[in-house]
Amino acid sequence: MALSISAVVLLAIVVFLLVRKSGLKAGHAAVCVLLGFYLASSSIAPTISSLTTNVAGMLGGIKF
Repeated sequence: MALSISAVVLLAIVVFLLVRKSGLKAGHAAVCVLLGFYLASSSIAPTISSLTTNVAGMLGGIKF
């Protein structure tokens, strides 16, 4: 059975854990979120999307 988790949910969990356990300040996390929004509207967004799709495809193709 394949388990599919949205990248947004996964990244939100990682940020939450970093804020709680590793001392990442909430202000730093907010700056990262804003950077993500600005990157999404930039000309590099299709490249980032393609890269993440390819990495997810490679990870999904790994047989354990």
